Amino acid sequence: MAEDLNINRQLAKDELYRSLLPQLKALTEGEEDRIANMANVAAVLKEAFQFWWIGFYLVKDGELVLGPFQGPVACTRIGYGKGVCGTAWEKEEVIIVDDVDHFPGHIACSSLSRSEIVVPLLMDGKVSAVLDADSEHVAHFDETDSIYLQQIVQLLK
Repeated sequence: MAEDLNINRQLAKDELYRSLLPQLKALTEGEEDRIANMANVAAVLKEAFQFWWIGFYLVKDGELVLGPFQGPVACTRIGYGKGVCGTAWEKEEVIIVDDVDHFPGHIACSSLSRSEIVVPLLMDGKVSAVLDADSEHVAHFDETDSIYLQQIVQLLK
């Protein structure tokens, strides 16, 4: 019974991402301001998935600086290789953390955050920003989120 519920949840999540992709493409197409596009993408994802926190950190002068986001107050600056965001930047890969309490060096911007996914945005072969999503639930994010969030950040190039 619990396995069936999980499968249905996965299908619903997949369908929601599929329906959002063309909407986000239409919303960002033709708008050249990345900050404006990031703000709208964060708002759409927050509204659709009710993430605890979602937003962008931009690479500026050798650190990640808070960009457009939705949710409670966040950390303003994150160093290269620090926390989940800085590690995703350093490794240039998506990182999914099922329980942030078990991630070495996790930066707790909010004690209510329990799981996290960070998706780097590469421009000209270098990370220019990361999309960070947090949930108040353990093991909230999975491969489905990874696949679709990677496609969504590609809309911001």
